[in-house]
Amino acid sequence: MVSRVRVWLNRTYAENVFFMDQLRRNPSDRAVEIHATHGDADSPVLAAADTADLEPEGLSPAGYVEYALDQCARRNIDVFVPRLHQSAIVAHRADFEAVGTALLAPPPEGVAVFEDKVTAYEAVQAIGVPVPSWWRVRTADELLAAVEELEADGHKACFKPASGAGGVGFRIVTRKPFSMAQLTGFPSPYVSLDLVMAALMQADEPVDWIVMPRLEQPEVSVDCLTGPDNRVRLAIGRTKNGRRRGFTLHEQWLEPARRIAEGFGLHYLSNIQFRMFGDRPVLMDVNTRPAGGLHQLSLCGVNAPWAAVQLALGEDPGEMTPPFLGQDYTVVSGPRPLRAVSLPAQRVEETEPLLPVVPAPVAAVEATAEALPL
Repeated sequence: MVSRVRVWLNRTYAENVFFMDQLRRNPSDRAVEIHATHGDADSPVLAAADTADLEPEGLSPAGYVEYALDQCARRNIDVFVPRLHQSAIVAHRADFEAVGTALLAPPPEGVAVFEDKVTAYEAVQAIGVPVPSWWRVRTADELLAAVEELEADGHKACFKPASGAGGVGFRIVTRKPFSMAQLTGFPSPYVSLDLVMAALMQADEPVDWIVMPRLEQPEVSVDCLTGPDNRVRLAIGRTKNGRRRGFTLHEQWLEPARRIAEGFGLHYLSNIQFRMFGDRPVLMDVNTRPAGGLHQLSLCGVNAPWAAVQLALGEDPGEMTPPFLGQDYTVVSGPRPLRAVSLPAQRVEETEPLLPVVPAPVAAVEATAEALPL
């Protein structure tokens, strides 16, 4: 009799309830039990899991590694999919292996390259992958110089933190002054250059931003499954053009994604994003973790989460080709259950055992098919 597989997802995106669904509906018909932890008692991933814990707050990366090792040993975790503190966790892969847990994450070297967008752009450019023009800025004067150079070439300037994920802090620069137009209708990513300059000059500390031209659609997110041998087993592009979504196997997107995944050892699941700069695709971002929209590949007859778990367990699924490409689609909201009782996140003393959370589907939350807040 084949034993069950115990998988843990730590403080992850709400959309990964769909990742969990796919693990349970795996084509191997293997029993899967899922453990989830989060800092938010109302995260739908806690309700979707078989067992769950609230994570202690305020842990350092090193302290979190100790917490994670305890969870893996106590919960008999076979495969751990780390998102929070990924870089600290992968540096202790041998410690997790010692307690019987495989990490579904790249090695430390691969994670480190893509923690900083400037380092990432320099590294991928060195292996021949096109990137947009970019400037690292820390002061108002540096921002103004970058914006003026981009505008002189006919581009709109945008900026975002040099390290970060999920589009947090992304803004598009405009020369239009702040007015009532910004206070009517929906919030906009556009921000007045004058306001940004004033905020920078009043800031107590320098920022660490990357400034670049605003890139055009389509956006193509290539989901890659890569083995520990650095060979890509699966690569499918998910296209985004406004509301319309679709899939592509065109090599102008897949070839540079494979080059990055194989060249930097992005083992297991990664997501490599491109947009258009003029008439050519350029790299936008690289995520060394499963994308929130990974489950959408099921529309192509592919269960990528389960194939990744197989790889982590040493069961190579081999090279995977989607049997078909799904039709164009869009994403909508839907209800997901929450736990019966909502408690604020509480700091748990290291000596106090964490109690399992029993999910009860008595309330609902709208979990969109986009990555929701952590």
